[in-house]
Amino acid sequence: MLLYEKEWYRLKPLKADLLILMITMCWGSSYIFMKLGLDSIEEFNLIALRFGLAFIVSAALFYKRLRRANLKTVKYSALLGFILFGVFASIMFGLKTTTTSNAGFLVSLTVIFVPLIYVIVFKKRLEIRLLTGVCLAITGIGLLTLNGELSIQPGDFLCILAALLYAIHILVTSSAAKVTDTLNLGILQLGFTGAYGLLFSIIFETPVFPRSSDGWISVFALSIVCSAFGFILQPVAQKYTTPARTGLIFALEPVFAALFGFWFAREILPLKGYVGAALVMVGIVASEWNGNRKKSLNNNLFNDHRY
Repeated sequence: MLLYEKEWYRLKPLKADLLILMITMCWGSSYIFMKLGLDSIEEFNLIALRFGLAFIVSAALFYKRLRRANLKTVKYSALLGFILFGVFASIMFGLKTTTTSNAGFLVSLTVIFVPLIYVIVFKKRLEIRLLTGVCLAITGIGLLTLNGELSIQPGDFLCILAALLYAIHILVTSSAAKVTDTLNLGILQLGFTGAYGLLFSIIFETPVFPRSSDGWISVFALSIVCSAFGFILQPVAQKYTTPARTGLIFALEPVFAALFGFWFAREILPLKGYVGAALVMVGIVASEWNGNRKKSLNNNLFNDHRY
């Protein structure tokens, strides 16, 4: 068992970043599945099914380890689950009164909120290379996702709220990863998110199961690929990288969303969209650039507070 824990947890910063990149790719596919799911069930209902099923599958796979979860892990999981519930509730209701393009841009403001919140709360100094990467990434996101003028609608404010909440989720996850079993943390937060979704669905909706094959495909894809895989491995990977770099890598989500739209819905980006995608990737590279590369590789970047 000790060998298992050593292999599971000891990731190098580069591998942790690559794992977060894979998670981001999965989340980029979630927009298609959420759209399918909302055609057959309501918002809170979809959250309950998505995260509830993800928790059941994950708990069944790791039930022996889950039995050793301590009270601190449970408390952090309950908090993270509530924040995560707020994120997805805000996005789903926001999409009712704003466009998909506006929502994609505004939710991606997480990449700005993460380092800003970190700097304000912990009184840290933001590195120039990371600031440059953030500016390039957010410019790229704007070119990639905005199709017209950005008008302020109620849904826009909800999507901004979702970005702020997810930035808080990233920072709280980074703190929790230092003092909890990150695998149990990831599994339990799924359960709490699903429970909050079910509670709100009972109060404000009538919980039902999907009535179409597309609805079930949506639920299973969101549960297994986007939730069970993504939200369990996110805290594991975040233990070995910085919150700001995590937020910046997550900026690639609209890039992957555009790629999945092209592959499965034959959506073709305009020229500015491809320029935006390139800028996001350049932003990632810029944030990683370090003249003293050897020193950077030898440091545990999670404990590097220079940013």
